[in-house]
Amino acid sequence: MNQKRTIMDLLRAKQEGHKIVAVSCYDYTTAQLVAQADVDVILVGDSAAQIVLGHDTTLPATMDFMILMTRAVRKGAPQVCLVADMPFLSYQLGVSDAIRNAGRFVVEAGAQIIKIEVTSSYESVVRAVSDAGISVMAHIGIRPQSILKAGRLKADGTTAEIASELIELAERMVDAGAGSLLVEGTAAEVAAMITERVEVPVISCGSGAGCDGQVLIAPDILGLTQGEKPKFSQSFGALAEATIDAFQAYSRSIRDCTYPDAHHSYHMKAGELERLQAFLEARH
Repeated sequence: MNQKRTIMDLLRAKQEGHKIVAVSCYDYTTAQLVAQADVDVILVGDSAAQIVLGHDTTLPATMDFMILMTRAVRKGAPQVCLVADMPFLSYQLGVSDAIRNAGRFVVEAGAQIIKIEVTSSYESVVRAVSDAGISVMAHIGIRPQSILKAGRLKADGTTAEIASELIELAERMVDAGAGSLLVEGTAAEVAAMITERVEVPVISCGSGAGCDGQVLIAPDILGLTQGEKPKFSQSFGALAEATIDAFQAYSRSIRDCTYPDAHHSYHMKAGELERLQAFLEARH
């Protein structure tokens, strides 16, 4: 990848019918690896509160935490189109806060697109951030930041009434200035309709194959996560077992005194050990 990918490249992919590949990751090392694959977008999601910090929800993610991770990912993947996730309370308190925090992602972390979980109430926020010159990805469908109000997260757009409202919301967000959409956990038929009806790129997170692109979190792709995963998640590797085996081999080598060996240790220069011994003997 010779040139940095931008929102214009994503728009061109939609227009030309090329699928957009997005990965959610949270650290420099993983970003370096993602950048060596044919990936268009990295999303630094507030799901890091769960994946990295072990919380039950995304709500504990803070602006400073998200900035720190986004900056690290940008260093690891300088040419990939970078999307930063606005965490809980970074935009809910008003337009001025939203613009300030979105701007922090751009200035301090090198983000190109800012993702905001939206309902119709946040149309003014999307418009204001977009008018400030910042590209917005409006996140609709399942919205993890609404967990306290919703009680639990469930598939969206599964009835005609709700689907109609979701389609209208998508169109309103685009009219407000959103340059892209992320549709999470929504009935595949509805997500496909949204994709057909709007001119901006639409990324699916568990919303079927009819969108312009797909996103999954890196640990799921690699098969690093254990336990129950979302219905839409698929692993393309089995690194959890390989990782455990590597740690176990490391443990055995230490207990067996086979690591570190001479090759993996530093040594004094020739003749210096004898000189040191002489110094020590002279002290006595």
